[in-house]
Amino acid sequence: MKLTDDYIRGLSVTIMGLGLNGGGLECARFFAQRGARVTVTDLRSEDVLAPALAELDGLNLRYVLGKHEESDFQSADIVIKNPAVRPDSPYLALAHSIETDMSIFLSLFHGPILAVTGSKGKSTTASALYYGLCEKFPRCRLGGNITTSPLSFVDELGADDPVVLELSSWQLGDLRGRGLVKPRVALITNIFPDHMDRYGSMEPYVADKKVIFREQEACAATLCYADDEWGKIFARETPARAYMFSRGTLRSDCEGAWLSGDEGFLRVSRGGKPIAEPVRILPRRVALAGDHQKINLLAAGLGLYLFGVDSQSICRRLAQFPGIEHRLEPCGEKGAVRFYNDSAATIPEALTAATQSFPGEKLFLIAGGTDKKLDFSVFTAAAHIPRGIFLLEGSATIKLQALLGSLGIAYKGPYPSLEEAVRSAAAAAGEEGIVLFSPGCTSFGMFLNEFDRGRKYKALVKEIIM
Repeated sequence: MKLTDDYIRGLSVTIMGLGLNGGGLECARFFAQRGARVTVTDLRSEDVLAPALAELDGLNLRYVLGKHEESDFQSADIVIKNPAVRPDSPYLALAHSIETDMSIFLSLFHGPILAVTGSKGKSTTASALYYGLCEKFPRCRLGGNITTSPLSFVDELGADDPVVLELSSWQLGDLRGRGLVKPRVALITNIFPDHMDRYGSMEPYVADKKVIFREQEACAATLCYADDEWGKIFARETPARAYMFSRGTLRSDCEGAWLSGDEGFLRVSRGGKPIAEPVRILPRRVALAGDHQKINLLAAGLGLYLFGVDSQSICRRLAQFPGIEHRLEPCGEKGAVRFYNDSAATIPEALTAATQSFPGEKLFLIAGGTDKKLDFSVFTAAAHIPRGIFLLEGSATIKLQALLGSLGIAYKGPYPSLEEAVRSAAAAAGEEGIVLFSPGCTSFGMFLNEFDRGRKYKALVKEIIM
């Protein structure tokens, strides 16, 4: 498909899933501004979608909200699918051609791409890559699953401007076999069970993750997590050159990066010149809390070096990197009580890592939510750490209650509202401690998504500390 403006003008385009995080919105804007006849259809109501609809005010769009109509899919030249829509949707079966905002972008932009996927740490790692690139490449851009559609900046890019893309398994699955995903640097943070309510087993989930490197060129780089058995499989299967990153020292014959104490080092050849001595790319002191954040920064540092950024610049930028919203985000203090928003923790492994990120502190944890058919036994390693655990109502909370009960660990709740849980945790903390919101579950039911959940938590914290 050659997406020239002349080709788009007059096309019939159906956007399936406007959503609230940029992809559907930017597709609607992109095609409407180029003269296509655009229908936006979403099962959610006008009230729920009001923020996105306001962004599109003034554009010539037809809306079908609260339902889908088969004729909108049968008559469309192109259907643009939201990644959250299951590929086996009966409406998609009616479509002549199916695209996504990512496939449209990759059809248009052929410059250098650094792509990041994984189960957790994607957004932090992608954002650290972008932060590290901006000094040398001021026209660099960041988009993808991080809630910024790359269609929002595609018209501003030059041919050599690097783009960092965070890609979810759903986004990658939609791109399988299209010949569009060919990143200069592909980085896979880790693999944990996730979205099992959609995939059913690990194999199809991991198969979608592998799309990130399947069509790379031999001169490209694939960065894999050495402490993860899946990472070793990826390193064997990629057609590109594999580099490993690890919490421990790598084998002498292995190119990549590792943590030594609180610092990060790498050993790679670049430009055909082997490096005999380790090069420091991650300083002892960084702004982010948590050992799991150090490995995210290490991976980003390796990616930056392979893309041509010098080690001193990498150290300086990664030390300054402030982190991102909803990922162990400091969001307020009241006296000696500090509040952290980790709403993006949507799997038990993320909850466990966050709980382990404050050694020696008085920790009061808020967790719980909706189940994705995940196993919470991993939290056994951290369940004893909090001084108090406060649970939100939800189908996954039932699993957390059973686990805590089997360990003889007391908890409060489940609470029917986030406000009750936050105020109870803050009261328990008293004059000193950390209140951590790290659900370990998805957000549906009580919230629109994890971003809505995190923003509501921060609003409650603001009320408490005023």
